[in-house]
Amino acid sequence: MLEARIYVGLRDRDSHEQIFETDRYKAVLKDICKGYATPFSVQVIEGGYFHDDGAWVDENTLLITLIGAPRKTVYDIASDVCTIFHQESVMITCNKVVHFDVRDRRNADRARPSGVCTLSCVG
Repeated sequence: MLEARIYVGLRDRDSHEQIFETDRYKAVLKDICKGYATPFSVQVIEGGYFHDDGAWVDENTLLITLIGAPRKTVYDIASDVCTIFHQESVMITCNKVVHFDVRDRRNADRARPSGVCTLSCVG
């Protein structure tokens, strides 16, 4: 089973400013994910980066976590987010995850992660 994470910054690609309040972006993001009928979670991350011109930029980022979603769904959600949030790109990471039922001790030997996979960025 795969866990995909989509990171989307909230600064507009042209104005380089966050246009709306973070909660408004979260509400739109939830509607996007619900439209694909896939389980998800959303987190707000505060951070920053150095812009191409060397200036420091503070940015709010939304992290969408999808577990068990088909790759096409991950790409489609990422593409929709890029378009609707007016972004140049988003970052997608993907990891294999193991479902472990603590009620079944026989799972203890089988519950070992089996590596990492990568998905290309959607831009």
